[in-house]
Formats: sequence, C-alpha cells, structure tokens
Amino acid sequence: MLAAPSIAIDLPLKILVWEDGQGKVWVSYNSSDYLKERHGLPQELLQNIAVVETLAAKAGE
Repeated sequence: MLAAPSIAIDLPLKILVWEDGQGKVWVSYNSSDYLKERHGLPQELLQNIAVVETLAAKAGE
C-alpha cells in the first residue's frame, strides 16, 4: 500500500458470486486492470493482485 495508498479502499480483494432472476450464476470482481488504472499501481505489484482472476475462473467452473 506504500506504492498506492488509495488501494486500501479495495483491499482485501473480494469476489461476489450471485444468481440472477433467471437462475444464471455470475462471478464479479474488480479486475487487476481496473485496479491498476484506478490506483496507478506499478506493473510489478499487479502480479500479487491478478490472482483474483485465477480464483474467479476456478469458481466459475
């Protein structure tokens, strides 16, 4: 958080799994690209955050 203190508003990372009115299940989260743009994160720190995308993909299987 020293490199981008504002990221504290988005940490810890969250994944929302929800079902819509038609019974379709969705997995929602803030992508690493979104967090990079929002907080100006350096590329080397994105590797630690990008794991949420792998977890979300596994949850959707």
